[in-house]
Amino acid sequence: KGRSEQTLSAALSSLSVKPGSVVVATKWFPVFRTSRSIAGTIDTRLACLSPYPIDLYQIHQPVSFSPIPEQMKEMAKLLKARKIRSVGVSNFSAKQMTLAHDVLASEGIELASNQMRFNLLDRSIEKNGVLAAAKSLGVTIIAYSPLAQGVLTGRFHEDPQAARKVSTMRRMINRLGPAGLERSRPLVDALRLVARSHGVSVAQVALNWEVTFHGDTVVAIPGGSKPAHAEQSAGAMGFTLAAAELSAIDEASRKITAR
Repeated sequence: KGRSEQTLSAALSSLSVKPGSVVVATKWFPVFRTSRSIAGTIDTRLACLSPYPIDLYQIHQPVSFSPIPEQMKEMAKLLKARKIRSVGVSNFSAKQMTLAHDVLASEGIELASNQMRFNLLDRSIEKNGVLAAAKSLGVTIIAYSPLAQGVLTGRFHEDPQAARKVSTMRRMINRLGPAGLERSRPLVDALRLVARSHGVSVAQVALNWEVTFHGDTVVAIPGGSKPAHAEQSAGAMGFTLAAAELSAIDEASRKITAR
């Protein structure tokens, strides 16, 4: 209901961040809505973020009552009216993303991004055509859950009891039970080995791999519940992984994700 946008705007303003000096992204929620809601709710989004513009406006899920072409045409209108600066989608399949891209292209607009779950424990976009299509179309993949909600930091492997403090759904999705942690332990150990050689954290190595391995196609949006988490993520690109390190991490990951 706008609270996240208002909080972001207040935080940026308190830090004297000038509008236009950072990239702000937000989403339109399509569930139980038609494409008419895109134009009908944009002014509220802008008001909540004021004085900051919407640099990237995304369709949150491909589940609107209106078909994708109608949604994209409405987004194109917003861009042409200068209410947003670029268009993105989220959780769109390769086919859906290509359709969105083609409709926008007919309006002279590029599809900027597709936000997808992608990390060293979930590499499904490499297998289902999404990543290949993104590379072909020039669409950026915005990887959410790049640390598998904390699994790739190694903290649950160091303290398995910590897994009991997270929600049941999160434990199930990320396989935080004893068997799941043992399954992912070899990968975390491989990340830890690389981290030690660079004097950085396991999380920073995982994030660096994420945005490096596929060139310029993938960017990551790590979450965090403490200031230290944000500081750690911000330093994830302060070192360079050698080709051999990238390959070793890739191999350790594939041994798990191939199962």
